[in-house]
Amino acid sequence: MLLFSVAFASYGLDHVNVMQAVADWIAGLNNSNSDRLVRFFLALGTILVFIAASIRTWAAAYLRSEVVHDANVHSEALVADGPYRHVRNPLYFGNFLVAAGIGCLASRLGFVILILGMTVVVLRLIGREEAQLEKEQGERFREFCRNVPRLWPALRPRLPSGGVEPHWGQAFIGEAFNWGAFIALLVFDLTLNNTLLWAILATGLLSRILLGFVEKRPLKAVPPS
Repeated sequence: MLLFSVAFASYGLDHVNVMQAVADWIAGLNNSNSDRLVRFFLALGTILVFIAASIRTWAAAYLRSEVVHDANVHSEALVADGPYRHVRNPLYFGNFLVAAGIGCLASRLGFVILILGMTVVVLRLIGREEAQLEKEQGERFREFCRNVPRLWPALRPRLPSGGVEPHWGQAFIGEAFNWGAFIALLVFDLTLNNTLLWAILATGLLSRILLGFVEKRPLKAVPPS
């Protein structure tokens, strides 16, 4: 959230939207073509956020939501089912798509901040988590790495299904912010209403914060039957 905040605050330094800048460069002095290109780029950004939300929800369905959004590294188990048969880090791949999709609303400087910042954050997290997984899982994790690409998904699964049962309810709830971002961009595509855009984004963010507090509540012990 801090990265996105800094990126959008950069409008104070750079007042030109990145989509508008690219569209003007491509279209030259043709304003009508420029406007169509802006709408095209905005639709493309919306599609990227939809794909990101879908991938992250698919990945979260094979993990507990509190693990997905926990600041601590979890290496006690190796998940190799669902999207993890295609890519080792589907959640972080989704982060790149979210940054690129929402970045369409940022300034030129803000877009660069988002992409470069997300790259640094994601690569550091992957390095930290994979080092811990290799330490605790050993050859099992190294075999996983040999078969499954790190960040760019393979079209075909690289591993057989392990039969893990996905939990879709908690996954959709846990990814409320990303689905809210998709809805906000879609509404903006159709209406070009800034108020609706930021209201929906703020609602999604508030939902994510509230859910974070719920996830951190300790679970009650279940007495033995």
